[in-house]
Amino acid sequence: MKKHNYSAGPCVLPQEVFQQAAAAVLEFENTGLSILEISHRSKEFIAVMEEARALSLELLGLTGKGYQALFLQGGASLEFLMLPYNLMKVGGKAAYLDTGAWSGKALKEAKPFGEVNIVASSKDKNYNYIPKNYAVPSDVDYLHITSNNTIFGTQVKDFPKTDVSLVSDMSSDIFSRQLDFSQFDLIYAGAQKNMGPAGTTLVVVKEEILGKSGRAIPAMLDYKIHIDNESMYNTPAVYAVYVSLLNLRWLKNLGGIPAIEKINEHKAQLLYNEIDRNPLFTGTCEVEDRSPMNVCFLLKDDAHKETFDKLWKAANISGINGHRSVGGYRASMYNALAVESVQALVDCMKELENKI
Repeated sequence: MKKHNYSAGPCVLPQEVFQQAAAAVLEFENTGLSILEISHRSKEFIAVMEEARALSLELLGLTGKGYQALFLQGGASLEFLMLPYNLMKVGGKAAYLDTGAWSGKALKEAKPFGEVNIVASSKDKNYNYIPKNYAVPSDVDYLHITSNNTIFGTQVKDFPKTDVSLVSDMSSDIFSRQLDFSQFDLIYAGAQKNMGPAGTTLVVVKEEILGKSGRAIPAMLDYKIHIDNESMYNTPAVYAVYVSLLNLRWLKNLGGIPAIEKINEHKAQLLYNEIDRNPLFTGTCEVEDRSPMNVCFLLKDDAHKETFDKLWKAANISGINGHRSVGGYRASMYNALAVESVQALVDCMKELENKI
């Protein structure tokens, strides 16, 4: 029996995607070859890459608006470095909103390139809220915001209106909610949290912002080179890109981002309502900033931990242990997590209440 997968890292994917991906491992597109062994220069895989890039833009509503979609490697962590290489001018400045561990790592990578302005931070309360009403300097080359914080369970609901380039790490909520994506000049997202398996990273960039840094950029870190080579400058992560494409097709057939947003809102409401109702549990972050993707909560009395852990393990639930920075529990509810899985966790919480 498949487990209810709440893992915050490698993501849950739809069953039909697993089935299609498994079939392609045995033979891909009647080639007589596995997807794991075909040439990335074959016409079959070039078609995969072209469709994946085009479908990413389509789902985000960015087709024909001057954006390019890339499937790169190195995860979001490498994007922390690629951003200042490509967007911060020599002797320039960048602004960062500090909302957790990943934004902290991103701004750390930018510091060797120029002045880094932390416009606001929620570190004072262990990142349990999203700062608001902060000023964005007009003389920075870009503003970087992490849209969703997996460790602390917060999500940015409103992005600032600004004339500087707006950049967002959307690794953990890409394709999960409707936004005006044209307000961003660059979006990046590791596939493994809400899009596909680990190994590839989606970058969506407005092409006109590139080539203005004034510095020499190593080829592997240069967005323009990857655009010119259509994500094929080096051997791409063939299988990860293919499975991401299958997941994007699944999302489109479901009705796209508007359809999945309604499902995600229902799942989040179901679990948060139980956290707020059940006297044994409490949420960890400010209600207005709660993430529908990563729900962090605590037992009010750790004396009940052993009993609760037995209940959710017996219910075939996996991956809800909280991050060490927060403790307690973290239920990551990415796009493909079924409502039935959320109900299974809620039932365990109610059962614990009945036992106490």
